[in-house]
Amino acid sequence: MKIDEEFITLGMHKDTLNKAQLELLGESYPPQEGWESRILDRDISTRDVNLFLFLKGDLALKAQKQIIKNYQLVADFHKSQKKEDKSTPPPSPTPSNLLTIYCDGACQGNPGKAGSGIAIYDNNKKPQLLYGDYIKSGTNNIAELNALKKALLISKESKRAIIYSDSRYSIDCITKWAYSWQKNRWQKKGGEIKNLNLIKEIHALYESIKNKVTIKHIKGHSGVEGNELADRMAIHAISTNSSEYREYSYSSVGEVIAL
Repeated sequence: MKIDEEFITLGMHKDTLNKAQLELLGESYPPQEGWESRILDRDISTRDVNLFLFLKGDLALKAQKQIIKNYQLVADFHKSQKKEDKSTPPPSPTPSNLLTIYCDGACQGNPGKAGSGIAIYDNNKKPQLLYGDYIKSGTNNIAELNALKKALLISKESKRAIIYSDSRYSIDCITKWAYSWQKNRWQKKGGEIKNLNLIKEIHALYESIKNKVTIKHIKGHSGVEGNELADRMAIHAISTNSSEYREYSYSSVGEVIAL
């Protein structure tokens, strides 16, 4: 999820945050001037959301550290239980000639550090996870467009593909608005077209393979495995400053989602 003012206020005790909470948000303690504006719109993992709220209160440093340790203990316990649970049904089979790709972008600040993530499902195999396109100063829209571009490049090498993105902006730019913009010599009423060069490049790529690829919108952070994995990869791209796409090695899907 993205940090907003309501989330910050929810975690405050007597109008302040403690050391562990600020560190989860990427800030130092005591807080420096302007810290609230710096963290707005940053991406934060589900783990850190939960910890941020568990840590609410006037807690000693020792108590803060113990809460973090206890949370990790609970997470590790549930992870081991999932491995032992044999009753979970297998995922629905994917047609052998259909590649399913989830793509997502993340940004710490807007603008701020940006990255993109990909989760590829191929014939019911273990999903392949990719992270990259790190930009030191980008926007969330650029990160989403870069993720869609990478998904289309992957689709280009397949027989048929379906791409899921939680960004209506990137989908509409490439599959709808670009046609009218192009017709009007890449201009639109009311102002400039932001990210125009990137949109032109991705639209041309989409045009070249649209007969074998479908792009669909999916609600973000709604519990869909592929979307959650792509989100974690986008955040991982930022934390590792990875401009080139790299494959993420992991043992279980639960392990990645818990990041």
